[in-house]
Order: sequence, then structure tokens, then C-alpha cells
Amino acid sequence: MRLALFTDTFLPQTNGVSLTLQRLTTHLNRRGIEHLLFSPKSAPEDSYADPIRPITSIPFFLYPECRLALPNMSSIHSELKAFRPDLLHLATPFNIGLCGLRYARKLGLPHVASYHTHFDRYLEYYRMKKIVPLYWKYMKWFHRSCDATFAPSNETLDSLQAQGFQRLKLWSRGIDCNLYTPKKRSHQVRDRYGITAPLLLLYVGRVAPEKDINTLTLAMQELPESMQAQVHWLIVGDGPSLSEMRAQAPQNVTFTGYKHGEELAQLYASADLFVFPSSTETFGNVVLEAMASGLPVLTVNEGGVKDLVTPGRTGIIAPPRSPDAFIREICACIEQPQKLAAMGYEGRQLAFGRSWETIFDGLIRDYEEIIENRRFDLIPALLPLV
Repeated sequence: MRLALFTDTFLPQTNGVSLTLQRLTTHLNRRGIEHLLFSPKSAPEDSYADPIRPITSIPFFLYPECRLALPNMSSIHSELKAFRPDLLHLATPFNIGLCGLRYARKLGLPHVASYHTHFDRYLEYYRMKKIVPLYWKYMKWFHRSCDATFAPSNETLDSLQAQGFQRLKLWSRGIDCNLYTPKKRSHQVRDRYGITAPLLLLYVGRVAPEKDINTLTLAMQELPESMQAQVHWLIVGDGPSLSEMRAQAPQNVTFTGYKHGEELAQLYASADLFVFPSSTETFGNVVLEAMASGLPVLTVNEGGVKDLVTPGRTGIIAPPRSPDAFIREICACIEQPQKLAAMGYEGRQLAFGRSWETIFDGLIRDYEEIIENRRFDLIPALLPLV
């Protein structure tokens, strides 16, 4: 099988989509599957090794750390013609994905898409709600010819089905339980950041409106004075709301910037509660990373995170955009360290069942089935008329 991938985000960018696709390409290499990957250029040309094909790009207005490609259609089509892919995987509906879509439709090749981001919900946070109907019209046109549209959670599948999408399939997400593990808990984290409070609360993610970061800021500010000394907040990440959040944060908040790899894994394992107010997730990779680290989760009953958190067992669910609800739950957690430990243990057990290898092998089987079905559909056209 020869596979062509199209994405608007890849390493060295750090986000759930780029990390998932990086793991996928590593798995394809292990399985001996030839592939090309077309991605916006966000680093010097010589930093990209085969099979990555970097494309000239500019920052994307909703996500400045992500890039919007300015592709040369004829150059990409020449690459594809020489490579002769059996299937094209479109991991973006934007410019690079459009190149792949046009090529697949022109030659009648099998092609699939994966849905990674609820941009319709993002638009509401950026006061662009009026164009949401236009967004869905475009998305339905883009996905119309795809042999499958992959979604990362049942919540996202349901959302797309309600919009009239067809040929939907679940492509969930995995976790590396050797990287994210409670064994990496260390007092060095508290020493490094001067943390003395009994309860360490952790947020990992983009610091931006669509992550409901305002809910987090208000919860920090309005936590009762008697409880402020009992908790310390660790905010891991960057984004357009960071400077505003810094200005409004109380004294018991530490901002670390982006972290990844072993350092991030140690932060997860060394915290006591993961607090994640985002209601716009299609899956919630950071929630699964926290659970694998033995960290109980406080999140919302909206978005893809609902697939991961069982209330009272692996975490705590609160209404979205409700700082008061988050404050109540945090205050309750201070008094229940044993319950937190039990939820952290159960979350770790759930993570054990989400192997990347199993998930990617399932995706490859879907690829193979789609290619085979296309070949089978061609047989009647090739048979002689009797």
C-alpha cells in the first residue's frame, strides 16, 4: 500500500493533531508502508527529511502557531503522479487538503478525511458565529466524495452525523503508558517552582478563548480565600490569552510555557488534579495523558472528553463555562485525597486499554478495506458485456 497524507500541522509544531500524525508516520514506517506527507513549512527546508514534503505557508488567523499552506498545485500533482498512491488521507479541509482532494477526484482514487477540530465552535469564541452555516456547507462539500470520514470520539461522530455527514468511522486516540506514568512523580517539580500548597492543580493546553480559559481564570480568582493557600496552579502552554491570564492570575499560579516529552510527563505525574475546562475538544489528548499518569481529571460534560471520563470513577464532570461549579469541585477535592487517588488509579487502568499500535493497525485495516472495496466496485465495469 502506498499512502499520501495531507496536513496543515506537523512537527516541529506541538499540538494533538501534529503529534498524532507523527506517531502515525512512525507506525507506517514500522509496518513498511510507503507514504508521502505534505505539510506547511514551519522550519528551515533542510530540517525536513523524506517522506515529508514541506509547502510554503503563512500563519493561520485562528491558530497563529499553525500554518496555512500556499501550495503549488502542479508541483504537488507531479509528486503524486510519480508516487502513485493507492489512497489519499486528507487530515485538513484547507489548502493542502484541497490539493489532495482535487487529485483524488480527478483520477478517481480512494480518499479519506479525518476530522480533528470543531472549528464551528472556535468561530463562536472569535465572534464569527455568522459564518458557521457557511463553514458547514463547505465541510459537507469537502467530505462528500470521501470513502470515509474518521472522527476521534463518539461525541464527534454524533455531531457530524447530525450535520448530515455519511460514511463515518471512529478513529480514536492512543497513549504511551511508558512515557506517561505515575512512576515519574517527583518532588523536584514542587522544589523547582517553589510550590508548598498541599494540592497541585494542573492545566496543559493552548491558552486561548476556545479552550474556555476564562472559566479557569475566574475559578482561580474566585476560589475562597480560605482555600487559596491549599492549592497551587500550574499552567502549561502558550497562546493568545496568556498575557491577559498572567495579569489576572493570583499569586498561587505558575506559568511554565510549552513543555513536552519527559518534562511534561513529570509534570502530569507530580500534580494532584488535572483541571480542563475546554468544551470544544474532538477528543482531548491531554485528558488521556493525565489519566495515563495516574492523575484524576476535572473537566466538562461537553465535547470529546465525555468519551474518556466516567464521573466519580476516573474523574469529575462539571457544567461547561461554570467557574462556580469548578470551584465547588476543587474545594471538595481538597477534603478527599483518597478519592482523588482512587480516580487516578482507575484512569490509569483505562489508559492501558488504548494502545497506539492497536489503534493504528485498525486504521490501516480500514485503509486496506477501502482500497479493496474500490477495486471490487471496478470489476463490473471491466467485465465484457454478454
